[in-house]
Amino acid sequence: MRGNDEPKMLYISTRGGGEPQRFTDILLEGLAPDGGLYLPEAYPRVPDAELSAMRAMGYSELAYAVLSRFIDDIPTADLRALVERSYTAAVFRSDEITPVKTLAPGLHLLGLANGPTLAFKDLAMQFLGGLFEYVRAKRGEELNILGATSGDTGSAAEYALRGRRGIRVFMLSPHRRMSSFQTAQMFSLADPNIFNIAVRGVFDDCQDIVKAVSNDAQFKSRYRIGTVNSINWARVAAQIVYYFKGYFAVTRSDSEPVDFAVPSGNFGNIYAGFIARSMGLPIRRLILASNENNVLDEFFRTGRYRARKSSEVLATSSPSMDISRASNFERYVYDLVGRDGAKVKEFWSQLDTKGEFDLSRTGYFARVPETGFVSGSSTHQDRLDTIRQVWRDYGVMIDTHTADGVKVGLEHRSPGVPLVCLETALPVKFDAAIREALGRDPDRPAGLENLESLPQRFEVVDADVQAVKACIAARCPAMDA
Repeated sequence: MRGNDEPKMLYISTRGGGEPQRFTDILLEGLAPDGGLYLPEAYPRVPDAELSAMRAMGYSELAYAVLSRFIDDIPTADLRALVERSYTAAVFRSDEITPVKTLAPGLHLLGLANGPTLAFKDLAMQFLGGLFEYVRAKRGEELNILGATSGDTGSAAEYALRGRRGIRVFMLSPHRRMSSFQTAQMFSLADPNIFNIAVRGVFDDCQDIVKAVSNDAQFKSRYRIGTVNSINWARVAAQIVYYFKGYFAVTRSDSEPVDFAVPSGNFGNIYAGFIARSMGLPIRRLILASNENNVLDEFFRTGRYRARKSSEVLATSSPSMDISRASNFERYVYDLVGRDGAKVKEFWSQLDTKGEFDLSRTGYFARVPETGFVSGSSTHQDRLDTIRQVWRDYGVMIDTHTADGVKVGLEHRSPGVPLVCLETALPVKFDAAIREALGRDPDRPAGLENLESLPQRFEVVDADVQAVKACIAARCPAMDA
């Protein structure tokens, strides 16, 4: 914890409403009361001397060094214990936690998919699982977690929270839109505190329902609803850590510039990199990779942010990125417009009424280069070609989302600047595409050989807020009951 004379870390809404809050006050919140997202009042800067000291740290020590800058209202010993229990070789199958593979000089793959569900979401969720349980125990009340997933968040949250006392998980997913492996990972869980709800629609429908429930203060309070999507600030904070770890792994000094290539759907993963850069980590560029649902790429190229209708969201071979409205993008725009909450509120009002807003003719869009972002997009054929190329040239098998990142990253690669591509999932999660690309099945970690043949437990509902509320109410005692 900070000393009494040090300023507190406070959190504010992207839309300017309400009073600044402490970390544990916003931990379980999805949206702020004004409909915005919480983020720090100011990003903590890491002095050069401290950056140098971080280089020698192991992952859990580094995680504490980063997270303690954002979490100053949990006792030091408790926070350190939570971090140490989250990041172990037993959980992530490596002492490194996020090992780096060097494919070629200056070209690296940051391994983020070694956790229980074989996707990068585990790196935040394992920490959040313990954090939620800690806060629930301190408050002495039950907690119901509501989330939406396009494929990986759901399983990561469920595996982190399964069996935890006093916590139930209600996870929405787009019906028949995930890979068979992703579906089986979630729906085969038999833990009594896990409830899978398949929504007839796309991920954006699921995410809209979570936001609608979060905006219903009475229902949220009555059923003690917390969120686990990347609209939850703690998710983003935990993801900042591996940018520091990846940077140190591929550099020798603390002033070398590095580029990161990041497949992006809901903008949380790459936004964590933006925060790391804002803290002083020498990230030169953040290279955003979209799939055919290229809403974010369109913005970074043109300044126009145009959400698609549900019927226009394409089902692709990198399904975790089949997203039209990227929640964390609001946090980035808040910084882009000089932290003007009224402007953010205006733009998101336009998004709600017109389906888009356009910054192309404003000074705001001119600021994009100084924030480090460039972008590109990838197609199914691009993914297959990149998977083949990386397998042929380096003997490394990558999944479809990672392939999107590698493809776009290589397009923006600069001589002399290390390029770190984020591996977001293991190939086994998308084995149909791997078979199409390489004519062989990807290896499966032990214990997952027959995953898809296990019994599955889920409920199918329409894309309707009241239907989801009914599912929750039927399984949870209300606070006033």
